[in-house]
Amino acid sequence: MTQTASPWFAPASAIPSSWLYESFRIANEREREHPGQIKLHVGEPAFGPPDSVAKEFAAAVQEGRARYIDVQGLPELRERLADKLDTVNRVDTEPARLFVTPGSCQGLSALMRCLAGSGAEILMPEIHWPVHLQQALLAGFRPVFYKLDEHFAPDPESIRRAAGPATRVLLLNTPANPTGAVSGLPLQQTLYEIADERGWQIISDEAYEDFAFSGPHLSIAALERDRPASQRIVNSVFTFSKGPAMTGYRLGYVAVSRPETAAAMRSVQESCIIAPNAPVQYAGLAALDASAALAHNHDFVRGNRDAALPSLVDEGLLPALPGGGWYAMADISCTGMTGEEFSAELMLRHDVVVVPGSGFSARPEFAADGTMRPLKPGGVASGLVRIAFCVEREQLVTGVELLVALVREKRQR
Repeated sequence: MTQTASPWFAPASAIPSSWLYESFRIANEREREHPGQIKLHVGEPAFGPPDSVAKEFAAAVQEGRARYIDVQGLPELRERLADKLDTVNRVDTEPARLFVTPGSCQGLSALMRCLAGSGAEILMPEIHWPVHLQQALLAGFRPVFYKLDEHFAPDPESIRRAAGPATRVLLLNTPANPTGAVSGLPLQQTLYEIADERGWQIISDEAYEDFAFSGPHLSIAALERDRPASQRIVNSVFTFSKGPAMTGYRLGYVAVSRPETAAAMRSVQESCIIAPNAPVQYAGLAALDASAALAHNHDFVRGNRDAALPSLVDEGLLPALPGGGWYAMADISCTGMTGEEFSAELMLRHDVVVVPGSGFSARPEFAADGTMRPLKPGGVASGLVRIAFCVEREQLVTGVELLVALVREKRQR
């Protein structure tokens, strides 16, 4: 693909920590003097991993299964993951194009480095997980943003308009963080066709695959199941942090589209991690046998959504219940406050912690010489706040009630 855009540079010093981590810091500082906060800002679920996960991790350490392994991961785990992708996701891949990673976050970072190039642009949703933006900038991409519809789903026409000759990658995330939007099959087919026609690669972040609430999760890579590997365009990223709740274990995996991407991924991973953690991978094998835990966790989060979030819809703060994931973006703009102002008052008055939306819609600016100016929060999500609904139900219900009460108090007539 011909690249016509000018070079740019995004130094790490210009990319601050996200509002997610700022919220963690502020909440932790207040917690020391005001314990008992209702924490709706953290995607840390009320449930933990199956007992078999910890047992297998400990056994691997005690039995000496903690040595260097291949950079792509344990062969037996990659075989099991290939089988899972085939039977559950309808994604036909081979272990040679599978990479076990220290969490999906590191996998995404490595994948973006493989797909970036001089002057390359990546299309991202205007409301996005801030780490996606950090990863894209550090990989050397110039981000270009596409609009979402009233239910936070990608707008295909906006994607067509935003694209240019330097576009190389389309980033998709379903179920989405932070909005909870789920892309159905017709939309996925349209997005795939756009990318295929224009010669783009797709990065599909499917971290919340086990939390689709209106039917089975759909992997966009299933649409190219019958295509030769040399013609595929979808790179799928998954994690063990959500379904089996292995948040602190840091285990994910990437199914890359093509053999040449796999070769590049090996080089990136050799230089970055040498090899993924061996005992954690044995724990991952145990998690793959814990289907009952996945079903329980799915039902728990869906039950939380149904118990607490309808009041946000009734109050006009959500267009509809989230279709999946662990999060909802509540529109508090009716108060006349920004997300930062509202979340600060909610914490100071009621000890309820949520995340301001502006950190999910930041847009970088570049100077004339191509250097990125310091990144600042702002944009279309400035009047929103993110709520995590994967927490203990009683706390969630109470926190949402207090949020709604503050909205009613502050609502501008």
